[in-house]
Amino acid sequence: MRVHQPSAHQPTPPFNAPAARKLRGALGMGPEHVAYGMNTSYGLPYVTPDLIVAWERGIAAPSNSELIALAGVLWCSPGELIGAPRTLREHRIARGLAAEDVARAVGLELLAYVRMEEADEWRGNERQSAALAEVLDLSMADLVTVTGLETKLAEMLRDAVTTRWQAYVRPVGKLLPLDRRLVGDVLRSLHTEYQGQMVATLSWSGGAAAGEADDAGRDFLDRIVDRFWSVVQRNSGG
Repeated sequence: MRVHQPSAHQPTPPFNAPAARKLRGALGMGPEHVAYGMNTSYGLPYVTPDLIVAWERGIAAPSNSELIALAGVLWCSPGELIGAPRTLREHRIARGLAAEDVARAVGLELLAYVRMEEADEWRGNERQSAALAEVLDLSMADLVTVTGLETKLAEMLRDAVTTRWQAYVRPVGKLLPLDRRLVGDVLRSLHTEYQGQMVATLSWSGGAAAGEADDAGRDFLDRIVDRFWSVVQRNSGG
């Protein structure tokens, strides 16, 4: 089976070098065995034992097609060889799916889907987004990220914790398919945590080091989306 090289403009997914080395060792294979398998079974004659070692040491990283071939030789899924996926394309590769499979599942023409993936800009409707989450097994947090809503969510959350959180229950609830009561509880919790941290920082510094409070507040706001999902999971018992 010949694996075609990806076009040059396509970014390489985040490669998990330690996982590749561990999987190879578990199979009792040397770099030469992996290279041979990629040569003969996947039509990649240029792959050498030295290249395998370079991948495992993090000196280089495999392309999409090389990653899929490597997974085949190591008897694992491509997802086991990449770090936490963030983009639409990385999630697809992690699931070991072809673009055609995803396009068909969400009801899009292949070219339209590929353009969204290359631009990293999902433009599907609500039904297609739900189908995307199902075929790629996306969590709600992942879906928000790949559909480009994370920036908007972050802006709402920052405003909610720095002003009146009550005013943002409805907008956040409209953006996300979450129970409004849960959204309210989470926003109230984040608001209380943020305001309490600011007051505590100023108290520790005797009110003199406002810069320390600014730094603490900036760090909290920079990670507001991760904090939001963490509290959602905690409050929903997930």
